[in-house]
Amino acid sequence: MAKSEQVICDCEVIHQDIVNQVSDRMPEEGELYDLADFFKVFADSTRVKIMWALDESEMCVCDLAVLLNMTKSAISHQLRTLRQSKLVKYRKEGKVVYYSLKDDHIKEIFEKGMEHIRE
Repeated sequence: MAKSEQVICDCEVIHQDIVNQVSDRMPEEGELYDLADFFKVFADSTRVKIMWALDESEMCVCDLAVLLNMTKSAISHQLRTLRQSKLVKYRKEGKVVYYSLKDDHIKEIFEKGMEHIRE
């Protein structure tokens, strides 16, 4: 099948039992909206680069800036977005602030995404 070929169901049968079953389990609209927002954060390649780096190791803003050849200000801006989306966390050690992925769920989602892309 060609990549651009569109596949369309050409039947008139409604599988009402399946429709009802899925409808009963469908999350609330607000949850689906939040999930869509969650995945939007991954739409920015800079944020994905930061997350990839943090999947490898806890890092400070200065380290991320050097790694990604960006300003500390630009990195901080993206980290703020990632923090607000609950994807990264930070800890302070003296004057240094270290960032890491928020938890194992985020690490797993990110790694599964990378695994999917590499297939």
